[in-house]
Amino acid sequence: MRLALFDDYRLGVVAGDQITDVTGALPGHDPDPLTAGWWRGLCRDFPALSPRLQAAAAAETPVPVASVRLRAPALAPSKIIACASNYRDHVTEMHEVQQRTLGRAVDWMMRFDIFLKAPSAISGPADPVLLPPVVLAAGAEIHHESELVVVIGAGGKDIAPEAALASVLGYTIGLDITVRGAADRSRRKSYDTFAPLGPWLTTADEAGDPAALEIDLIRNGDDHRQHVMTRDLITPVPAIVSYASQVMTLLPGDLIFTGAPAGVGPISPGDVLETRISRLGSMTIRVR
Repeated sequence: MRLALFDDYRLGVVAGDQITDVTGALPGHDPDPLTAGWWRGLCRDFPALSPRLQAAAAAETPVPVASVRLRAPALAPSKIIACASNYRDHVTEMHEVQQRTLGRAVDWMMRFDIFLKAPSAISGPADPVLLPPVVLAAGAEIHHESELVVVIGAGGKDIAPEAALASVLGYTIGLDITVRGAADRSRRKSYDTFAPLGPWLTTADEAGDPAALEIDLIRNGDDHRQHVMTRDLITPVPAIVSYASQVMTLLPGDLIFTGAPAGVGPISPGDVLETRISRLGSMTIRVR
């Protein structure tokens, strides 16, 4: 199932190029995105709610997806966890990037680990990325990183790798926009609009094996910058979920950015970024 948030934070089921409003099938829907406990409840209780959503999708009249405003398929997550240095080719390219932007390569930043990104950085597939004027004025590079994003369902603490996928509701596409520099990762990646998500959430049963997805990012229509298969992740999705849960309890609706493939590069005002992941969809984001 493909679940989309749209317009006034209503819930829709997407099939092809059509979307059906199934908000009426939800208990306690609240259109205020800051108090949207219904979304976290949906993430936690999706197996029980799924039949109601499917029945509503079959009973209601769909409309074209193009006729609604898609929102980010996430509401008020307790945290965004992100993975660093999780594709070998990206680790290799970061030596050159750091030499250019820092004057040296920093060894500890080349090793896999997790960090936090502010939930207030989330934006949707219809929203632009806004580059901070103070960062541009300082001459710092701001890069795109197109990534597979895990959406936590039941969640938990100290989850075993073999049980990890059972705690995942599904997947979406994310851009981890990043200022290159010497500051802490969390600050450099947490400016408003630096976490575009979309176009919807594809549930785990429909997405299939998270190690069999293809990621691409194209800049300005013909600059094909990123291309990778998720089987190339150094730390695969089950191990990421397990490792993160050993550090912090994963709560329903939490997000995990799984790491950037090689091909990251600078973005500038006026750029158009098309990012797509097989079986999940695509989104086109403008940079301002």
